[in-house]
Amino acid sequence: MFRAARFVAFALVACVAVTPARAEPRHYVLDQEHLAISFLVTHLGFAKVLGQFLTASGSFIYDAEARTVENIRVEIDAKSVFSNHKRRDDHVRSKDFLSAKANPMITFVGTKAEPTGETTGKVHGDLTIRGVTKPVVLDVTLNKAGRYPFLDKHYAVGVSARTTIKRAEWGMTYAVDGDIVGNEVEIILEFEAIRQDG
Repeated sequence: MFRAARFVAFALVACVAVTPARAEPRHYVLDQEHLAISFLVTHLGFAKVLGQFLTASGSFIYDAEARTVENIRVEIDAKSVFSNHKRRDDHVRSKDFLSAKANPMITFVGTKAEPTGETTGKVHGDLTIRGVTKPVVLDVTLNKAGRYPFLDKHYAVGVSARTTIKRAEWGMTYAVDGDIVGNEVEIILEFEAIRQDG
């Protein structure tokens, strides 16, 4: 619920500069081969269901010297939700949850980023699900920045981000009563973003 994905970038703003002092704003694009957008939600209190979105894209502009990040945007294909159970996934795509036919894209647009430590920070932004837009805050960690040691040796950053939303705020009230399906949804983001050197 959750895409909260192109969100990727957010993390960077909170991190220590890892490029030379003459660094300038650079464009980064999410690496499709190293991108995971997942969610956890409780079912009847017995266990948490783990799901993910298989299709997403995103980009941002990061200035390592100024430690600023701009133009953060992530788009997630709502229909790509996957929890390894076809009937459940079809239900999640329905009007009870994502309403994916009428609202095929989940989007996150960053509005502000603030550092909380040497490699951590918070990214504020607007998350749109089912056509409803609400503010969210991501806790982000910059795991690593540098050039790959093989292949094309591209420059990349690796980021982890977490947040929790209440799905009812986006109109997904199905089965909230009685806590049949949990209202709180944990969102888990793990990704690499590639600097566009061209």
